[in-house]
Amino acid sequence: ARALTPQTAETDAIRFLVGTQSLRYDNQIHIIDFDDENNIINKNVLLHQVGEIWHISTSPADKGVLATCYNKTSDTKVMTCAAVWRMPKELESGSHESPDDSSSNTQTLELLCHLDNTAHGNMACVMWEPMGDGKKIISLADNNILMWDLQESSAKAVLSSSAALEGKGQLKFTSGRWSPHHNCTQIATANDTTVRGWDTRSMRQIYSIENAHGQLVRDLDFNPNKQYYLASCGDDCKVKFWDTRNVTEPVKTLEEHSHWVWNVRYNHSHDQLILTGSSDSRVILSNMVSISSEPFGHMVDDDELSDQEDQHQEEKIKEPLQDSVIATYEEHEDSVYAVEWSSADPWLFASLSYDGRLVINRVPRALKYHILL
Repeated sequence: ARALTPQTAETDAIRFLVGTQSLRYDNQIHIIDFDDENNIINKNVLLHQVGEIWHISTSPADKGVLATCYNKTSDTKVMTCAAVWRMPKELESGSHESPDDSSSNTQTLELLCHLDNTAHGNMACVMWEPMGDGKKIISLADNNILMWDLQESSAKAVLSSSAALEGKGQLKFTSGRWSPHHNCTQIATANDTTVRGWDTRSMRQIYSIENAHGQLVRDLDFNPNKQYYLASCGDDCKVKFWDTRNVTEPVKTLEEHSHWVWNVRYNHSHDQLILTGSSDSRVILSNMVSISSEPFGHMVDDDELSDQEDQHQEEKIKEPLQDSVIATYEEHEDSVYAVEWSSADPWLFASLSYDGRLVINRVPRALKYHILL
């Protein structure tokens, strides 16, 4: 398995979706519900018969809707296509009942529409507008950015605008992220070693970070709390943090992994917490507090302090907290292709390795209280 996503619209139950990559059997989407109180994982399986799943993403507005990028083989040619699906009604929201054996017959996804890419090449990923009503989607296909409007309760996708990557050679996007800032009018894309920013209204490029990494850029993520901050990771084993207003140098670089870094994710609530997964089989949780929205910790109101404390507090405020690796998780025995934070619990995350192992972990309690108190 390679594809993992939290169910973005589900903010009460802890739920992840995993897509399988089997050549021999029908592929599936596993709906994983984590029951926090009893520490139990429940699983429901949906058939995804059209092909092996390379990427999966869920609607920010509708719990039942998701998109997949999958391989389709036709006449000795393999195409990566994308489609929007609906899961069966009874599976839409997170349930804590374990399914009876009798009722655990596998159900099938309902196809809402294809994102037709016949003219544009292989789909790399699908991004939903983060704050939207779940009607706007951008897909990256080879060297094209395609903006889709979903209509008639998502049963029809209309191409509303597009842009192509110009340049020498066979240019191909590897991944992209839609920025939650600037009224959702910007996306960032990765192709080869370059990271680019685009304005979704004009479909024009607004910045370009040439040679952002020494080798292929694998993934990107925007800081949810700071407008211009973007993280990237790649095959040079590095994770880099950028301020998109000045792209000559990264603001920070992390060099903790010993192989390709496939995934980087900011925590949605506490942007100093950064999660990375790599084909060194490790997941690393870092505390990048110096470039977070609270670089000096919580500010304390002056009136509450006596003189002695006051002096001590002033010294403390001048000293930013240190960036550090919080924990390295080594439960995987294979390449970790995906890491994701839960949409419901900001202290909980999942990681997925190629052998199909899904691991759920939490931020260490001591750090959680340090951040909160």
